[in-house]
Amino acid sequence: MTTVEPVRARRTKRREGARTATDVLRETFGYAEFRAGQQAAVESALAGRDTLVVLPTGGGKSLAYQVPAMVLPGLTVVVSPLISLMKDQVDVLVRKKVGAAFLNSTLSLNDSLDRLARATTGDIKLLYVAPERLESERLVERLRSIGVSLLAVDEAHCVSQWGHDFRPSYLRLRPVREGLGSPPVIALTATATPQVRADIITHLGLRDPEVVITGFDRTNLSYSVQAVKRDKEKDQVLIDTLSASKGTTVVYAPTRKAVDRITGVLKAARIGGAAYHAGLAADRRRQVQDDFMSGKLPVIVATNAFGMGIDKPDVRLVIHYAMPGTLEAYYQEAGRAGRDGDHSDVLLLHAYQDRFTHEFFIKTAHPDRQSIERVYAALVRAMSGNGISAGDPDAIAALAGTGIGTRDVESAIRVLTSSGAIANVSASASMVHVRLLATHARIKAELSEGAELEIGLLRILWKAVRERLYAGATFDLNGLPPGFGGSAGATPVLESLVARQFIAWERSGGGLTLTGGARGIKGMDIDWEALETRRRAELAKLDMMQRYATTRSCRRTFVLRYFGDRAAARGQNCRSCDNCLA
Repeated sequence: MTTVEPVRARRTKRREGARTATDVLRETFGYAEFRAGQQAAVESALAGRDTLVVLPTGGGKSLAYQVPAMVLPGLTVVVSPLISLMKDQVDVLVRKKVGAAFLNSTLSLNDSLDRLARATTGDIKLLYVAPERLESERLVERLRSIGVSLLAVDEAHCVSQWGHDFRPSYLRLRPVREGLGSPPVIALTATATPQVRADIITHLGLRDPEVVITGFDRTNLSYSVQAVKRDKEKDQVLIDTLSASKGTTVVYAPTRKAVDRITGVLKAARIGGAAYHAGLAADRRRQVQDDFMSGKLPVIVATNAFGMGIDKPDVRLVIHYAMPGTLEAYYQEAGRAGRDGDHSDVLLLHAYQDRFTHEFFIKTAHPDRQSIERVYAALVRAMSGNGISAGDPDAIAALAGTGIGTRDVESAIRVLTSSGAIANVSASASMVHVRLLATHARIKAELSEGAELEIGLLRILWKAVRERLYAGATFDLNGLPPGFGGSAGATPVLESLVARQFIAWERSGGGLTLTGGARGIKGMDIDWEALETRRRAELAKLDMMQRYATTRSCRRTFVLRYFGDRAAARGQNCRSCDNCLA
């Protein structure tokens, strides 16, 4: 295993491949030479070696697989968890006349088949795929038949439970690689501690990998933290800072609601800024991004997740309105600044109560064993003939009892699904969404004694969710008592109630099914210790982020030591962060 330090790009024996790669770099991507670490990564991939690439945000990770993709004879499959950004990445490549496409859940079947056909003919050289799509054996077999020369795993830290964005679907990439014919793998990340790097190598099954690390030190960034007590104080600091700033700025906020509120605050202060998040219409989002990239818009306020799609080299200031949950996320988002190498500032507005929000999300994302068992028991009851849909989190939360909310149910279902205790089923005729339109008095007055099935069905639906039926609830018709005859028998009853204008209903999506029946959760293959380890890891990362926000030592050194870059962290005074300048 070789670690490539900054600027020292080790040359492999594949001289011809490297020259061809240089031609691609210049002619296709318009760069005269590789940046530190890029050439070593490209040569390793072209030599057929497994490669782990750790380059800072703005360090040009994507070229490490895009250049080899243009040189290698077959298809390069790029695994990316960022579905919202896939189109943007592909659009950039297409404008450079690179054969690229993506496969994700936004495409129709015909569109997906068309792209696979183009990959077969060689028209597509880079195919971006969401990790969940690769769980389809048919897709993996099709890709294998096309011929995969390289498997690129972007955001590779997602494979580690110690990473800041763990995704179980990444753990299934190792057998996917084998299904693709065991092509070489290039795994890429900007944020990986030594422990996460070891996890990437282990879980992806990298064989004697070339490890390319150029260091984490962004010497052109100045880090500072402003302690505040409440949002009103944050707003004033934000206004003062932006009023004094002359360059383009990205303001990160934790939620869409916060983004919209902050944008309103800036507008009231006559500061030109716009909101940017997934809740906006696609045309509006594109307009905001185009205006920001062109320099017409000086400030963009974005959610933490969606703001990662911003790739403007001359961002001079990044402001975190609230503390991120991990140093990895903070470092990655801060890395949006100064990608052109010029001096830029990174400011964190820190209030201690920001921590409480993260603690809440950690708790709900990682429910304890008792909560999971209660949700499972509620699912068993929901599937035992009372007509409640197991896919309705509100109904399951009500069945689970006090202390269990919708978020707890959703998280528990994720755990139960990944363990195999329950399974998602595709949409079927049995899943329906029903909304009550009539009052009890009108139903009682207008339903005759001959409408026993209609009366019985309404009673079951009402008993399941009571007043919430007026807002609408999802039910599984196959969960009704046998007398209704399942979906086929219940559908005419629903139509009869519609004819009387008592209800409105429509087919709903898929649902859940128990794989082990009602025998209980005790025999299920759930790694409770791993779940607790993951929860503790999230809290430990939050603690580290809190320590960064409150430290009085050099902030640059704090970050570098966290990522294991001790060589760059030897100096105790960076002469640029707020603490070192104090």
